[in-house]
Amino acid sequence: MQTARAVPAASVLNLRDLGGIALGPGRQVRPGVVLRSGQLSGHDPVHDATVAVLGIRTVVDLRTADERASAPDRLPPGARLFVADVLGDDPGVAPARLRALLADPVETERLLGGGKAEEMFAETYRQVVLSPRAAAAYRAFLETAADDAARPVLFHCTTGKDRAGWGAALLLLLLGASRDVVREEFLSVNPVMRVAFRPSVQSYLDAGGDPEIASAIIEVRPRYLDTALDAMDERWGGIDGYARDGLRIPEAALRRLRDDLVVPAG
Repeated sequence: MQTARAVPAASVLNLRDLGGIALGPGRQVRPGVVLRSGQLSGHDPVHDATVAVLGIRTVVDLRTADERASAPDRLPPGARLFVADVLGDDPGVAPARLRALLADPVETERLLGGGKAEEMFAETYRQVVLSPRAAAAYRAFLETAADDAARPVLFHCTTGKDRAGWGAALLLLLLGASRDVVREEFLSVNPVMRVAFRPSVQSYLDAGGDPEIASAIIEVRPRYLDTALDAMDERWGGIDGYARDGLRIPEAALRRLRDDLVVPAG
């Protein structure tokens, strides 16, 4: 199987091109048109030529208003910003609070010890699938990806693992990828996450924090994706029902998405 190609940008965390991912015999995602990443607040558009040459036309920001205000994106040259807030302004939602959760080991142990950290993230994934607000955000992202004038599209959350991870899963499923391929792509961000959060995790562990809690917070786990897929299957019977009745993506947009983003495997 093949995961997204890591793009070695110096100033953007977890930048990955979904192009080249297998969609079945003889088919793959078109390269260079849909990319995922972490936030662009540290992007250096002057000196980071790796991003500039991608020709990004649209940046889809999946973060909350608080996240955007505290770390606003620095857009690539010529790109426009499109906000598609998945979580709303709920400060208690875990994917929006990763570093805060590592800041106080005693309080984090009280709240998330004994397996509750993984439980919390899994439940967040379930709620994202069932949430009308999240559905509207992901519909907006997918309709943007289906618009030739908007591509190349870069979509992101804070670290590029949870909200962006589910967005990538949705896109790949809609294009015909198997769930095994989707799962491999979903989990492939973990090495980057471990490196990016190494200083925060080390400080947390040095202060007596539980390594299992840290792992559940900074990584994605198979259970997170499986919980989302189970919720989708139980409520809508799979990706087609979810796209039609949950996300409410127009059929014309789905056709454009598949016609434009599915190409012969090279």
